[in-house]
Amino acid sequence: MVGARSPELAFWLETPNVPACEIAALLGYRIVVLDMEHGVFGPEACDAMVAHCRAAGLTVYVRVAAAERLLVQQALDYGADGVMLPQITGAAHAAEVCAYAKYPPLGTRGVGYNRTMRYGVNDHTDDAFFAAENGRVVCHAMIETPGALDDVDVILALETVDGVFIGPSDLSMTRGRGAFRFTADDQADLRLVAAAARRAGKMLGLPAPGPAAYALAVAEGAGYVTVCDDLTALRLGFAQGLEVAKQATGR
Repeated sequence: MVGARSPELAFWLETPNVPACEIAALLGYRIVVLDMEHGVFGPEACDAMVAHCRAAGLTVYVRVAAAERLLVQQALDYGADGVMLPQITGAAHAAEVCAYAKYPPLGTRGVGYNRTMRYGVNDHTDDAFFAAENGRVVCHAMIETPGALDDVDVILALETVDGVFIGPSDLSMTRGRGAFRFTADDQADLRLVAAAARRAGKMLGLPAPGPAAYALAVAEGAGYVTVCDDLTALRLGFAQGLEVAKQATGR
């Protein structure tokens, strides 16, 4: 039912910052998205951050740098709970790359002994394990191009797709509207994708850069909403310190 419950709160992690994740978890955030596309940390740091964040009780999604087999498999081998695949161009592209996140016969994910498989200790990698892992791990296709928007129903119908996340800035830019300003056209695109997710019975993720966007996410039944990131939180903290100094000195 649309608007039946509040979405889970999520935040973006742009740097390998353990305290930021611990603080966010203590404050009530439930999901962290490690941003390998626009963030500034590499695979070794991502591997460590997945372990730290899961230990802190956070659900961990990794937005991979590109929708490529190696990057998707590595993120999942680190133990991430899911992946977000950027710059999906349409249904055919989604069918190919989202399969990287699921083991055969559902998808084409390769098998490696790693954290996900408990490093082979007390080996339990039978057919039941692979089926359970396909159910545990989520793959969210990002809707941020005109082709993906046109094909959203077909993308959501794929068995390898568990949900979608909208990239509103890229979507606005690629649809010729320029920078995202939460215009009526922007909102119409968000609602179009939300309706498709409801029809498919799959997860919807939305960014909420402000109260109006958050209200729309709630109204449209988003499962999770990204409301902040570690660098913005740091900037706001420093800005608050400057405000204290201004109030004290009158300057």
